[in-house]
Amino acid sequence: MVLSFLYAEVACMPVCPECGGELKFDRSRYMYICRSCGLSLTRFEYERTLEGKRKPQAKEDEREKLRKEYLRWWLGGKKGG
Repeated sequence: MVLSFLYAEVACMPVCPECGGELKFDRSRYMYICRSCGLSLTRFEYERTLEGKRKPQAKEDEREKLRKEYLRWWLGGKKGG
């Protein structure tokens, strides 16, 4: 889910975090530049935005794991009432 948002599914091209447009790397400036909105990011800035997108997913995954563990515990404790 996160990867489909961060990268175009077909060509694995980087996607702009602001508008979803295609990012192209400009070798003369060493920056990613969005073809749609003109946003420019260094490699470090782009990677930092990717990490920011991944962290909420990891937190959501952890919450789902805890919910499932609790549900297993709850259902397991109801035997032989």
